[in-house]
Amino acid sequence: MRVPLSWLREYVDVPAGAVPEDVLAALVSVGFEEEDVHRFEVTGPVVVGEVLSFEAEPQSNGKTIRWCQVQVAPEGETAADGGPAVRGIVCGAGNFFVGDKVVVTLPGAVLPGPFPIAARTTYGHVSDGMIASAKELGLGEEHAGILRLAELGIDATVGTDGIALLGLDDVAVEINVTPDRGYALSIRGVAREYSHATGAAFRDPGLRAADEVVPGTGFPVAVSDEAPIRDRVGVSEFVVRVVRGVDATAPTPPWMIARLTLAGVRSLGILIDITNYVMLELGDPIHGYDLDALSGGITVRRAHAGEHLTTLDGKDRVLDVEDLLITDDSGPIGLAGVMGGGPTEMSDATRNVLVEAAIFDTVSIARTARRHKLPSEASRRFERGVDPLIPFVAAQRVVDLMVEFAGGTADALGGALFTAYERATIVLPSDFVAGIIGVDYEPARVRDALELIGCVVTESRSGEGADGWDVTPPSWRPDLTDKWTLAEEVARIDGYDQIPSVLPTPPSGRGLTAAQQGRRRVANALAAAGFVETPSFPFTTEALNDLHGSASGEHLPSSKLANPLDGQSPFLRRSLVPALLQAAHRNLSRGLTDLGIFEMGSVFVPEPGVEYGTSFVPPLAERPSDEILA
Repeated sequence: MRVPLSWLREYVDVPAGAVPEDVLAALVSVGFEEEDVHRFEVTGPVVVGEVLSFEAEPQSNGKTIRWCQVQVAPEGETAADGGPAVRGIVCGAGNFFVGDKVVVTLPGAVLPGPFPIAARTTYGHVSDGMIASAKELGLGEEHAGILRLAELGIDATVGTDGIALLGLDDVAVEINVTPDRGYALSIRGVAREYSHATGAAFRDPGLRAADEVVPGTGFPVAVSDEAPIRDRVGVSEFVVRVVRGVDATAPTPPWMIARLTLAGVRSLGILIDITNYVMLELGDPIHGYDLDALSGGITVRRAHAGEHLTTLDGKDRVLDVEDLLITDDSGPIGLAGVMGGGPTEMSDATRNVLVEAAIFDTVSIARTARRHKLPSEASRRFERGVDPLIPFVAAQRVVDLMVEFAGGTADALGGALFTAYERATIVLPSDFVAGIIGVDYEPARVRDALELIGCVVTESRSGEGADGWDVTPPSWRPDLTDKWTLAEEVARIDGYDQIPSVLPTPPSGRGLTAAQQGRRRVANALAAAGFVETPSFPFTTEALNDLHGSASGEHLPSSKLANPLDGQSPFLRRSLVPALLQAAHRNLSRGLTDLGIFEMGSVFVPEPGVEYGTSFVPPLAERPSDEILA
């Protein structure tokens, strides 16, 4: 997760003098992993200039350049590099006009690459600077022409610092977010964690009055999940809002482009930029539809056999009956929680938008994304779990931004499907955390840590001990499911560095079994004789099992995995020989002829006619029954 610091400061008090390394240190202290620091790598002088005149000059190579006179400082003042206020600059682009405000990099500036700017003789002129494109500034991939500030809705004074104007002085820190902490795939979540680490004041962007986020009525929304996975309906919350009269060609504000770029997201136009911006801010993936391209209402359902969908990446996909879909009267219009469909996507011609915010089943989304080899920012969040109380707020945030920056009007048309949110209470004995972590936590410290992360803690009434608590985890933490995960949170908030390192004393009278000792003696003897152990994966093909699993090579029963790592080797090995032969072949092909290898490992020899395993994957949240284990 990349976190622009200017964005982070909107919701938590980061000290003005804090550098990226300070922010990373704070986040590492609460369990995140430091990855990188991202900057625009642009240094000045970079200023706003005005094109005073230009002359088109055809060249012998067929290219036409423009010899421009550009004012880079107010009249009577020197430029930021100490030179004259008007510069002669050679430019190869042809998309600007006299009077346009542009971004000029003066001699001494350095652009990403690095690409230092200096006065250079080119095409018979001394070009005293460069008029920059968005790509050259690191603001996107557009390189067909220079960046005209009017297209961004900016009319700044000549000589204004272009780096600050465009947000190029911002910086982002990148952290690794583990699968159990999906709430941190948002500025909201990271700001909260920074507050936990430093005690800085946190302002939750997800807190809005209920009457502010009412979606309206009148738009048909339905759920028809006739084959839910693991008895969980594919969508538990679905909110739609309508914004009319948007200008899809309106410029995206430069600060939003800069933040999206630092977060690793390309700017794709104001409407898509807004949906991406809210996803990054609140953690709830948003999808926008061209309302005029929809046929009737929306139904969330599983795919029918043989259905197809052309997704936004232009690929026609054959759908599986487990795929969760967004459909209208015409059929599928999106892979729910993964990627939208092409026919209803927003474009420059879009004038009316249907905004969708939802909570989809984590397993359904994860399976769909893997089945179609289509990982996306949306699926990454949904498969980890999204705060079930945020979709109404997220949809309203999108509407507000489209009204403000795309000139739209919020419409009363809308709809919502949702279920009452309930979270199970966890009983936590007061001495449990100290016993499991090995630190003598005071009860008040345990309670304070849990309340800090958003838990509701009350005195226990369950009968498991009067000296404990009933703990209700916050809605954004689906990973807190039992007292062990609560204990881990207390240790994380209090600081892992507070846990002492104590070497446990092994109990006497125990050691390796006779069989283990025998295997170890054999391995040591082979290693002493110059052999090298080559451990391998226990996966192979049925043909290799038949060839090496018996003396005569006849067909033998083999154990086949339901979910193999490699689809070409889905069977468990009956012999160690195939892997040893592969290792020998690999070494011989590289010229290593003096070779001695061995492997010690398990082989799997099923009995003929006996069925192993189960016809389904047991859930992770509970222990399989004795019948299943048998």
